Amino acid sequence: MSSPKKATTEPHVIKEELIASGKWVKLEKTTYVDPSGSTRTWETAKRTTRVADSAADGVSIIALLKRTLHKDCVVMVKQFRPPMGCNTLEFPAGLIDDNESVETAALRELKEETGYKGEVVGITSVTCLDPGLSNCTTQMVMVHINGDDIENINPTQQLGDGGTYLFSNKNVILLPLDEFQQKIDEKCVNKWPVYIYAMGMSQAFFKPRELPVLKQ
Repeated sequence: MSSPKKATTEPHVIKEELIASGKWVKLEKTTYVDPSGSTRTWETAKRTTRVADSAADGVSIIALLKRTLHKDCVVMVKQFRPPMGCNTLEFPAGLIDDNESVETAALRELKEETGYKGEVVGITSVTCLDPGLSNCTTQMVMVHINGDDIENINPTQQLGDGGTYLFSNKNVILLPLDEFQQKIDEKCVNKWPVYIYAMGMSQAFFKPRELPVLKQ
């Protein structure tokens, strides 16, 4: 005789209560119902800056620099991140401002952080960054940069006060696309989307017909 199936419940949030709030981040106690029907609580970090009509907090830019007689390079930024206590290697990124589209935010952040002017060629759907900790979201924006354009030959950063820290220590690094994974391993701590992208590029360049997940 088979045992009766347990009833399941669609998980859902009941309420969110503020625990503490700063200028840029707040902490909430989230009360929710799990699949078994039990009521539980969770500590959730949220940004205070999300624009009301935006599904994403910010943008991350995968910028490909194309120049005559040069390898295609990915434009990266290296900067000190206080929570990590060290430098990290990241794609250019930033928050979406009021009344700003994803495309506009991406091109603005790219110009500010690297000095380059580019063209948007693709945008992902909204992705979460660390769903076990926060509701922070981003959209990846693919940008092509014409390195032969006069504006991009000697680009100048337009850095300013980022609120929690000054961007004066932000260094622009160009990494050849076909050496991307090797080069990031030589640099510093990498933000996880950078390493996922590197793995994808390595697979595409060197093992396009081989699926690592199928290897025994």
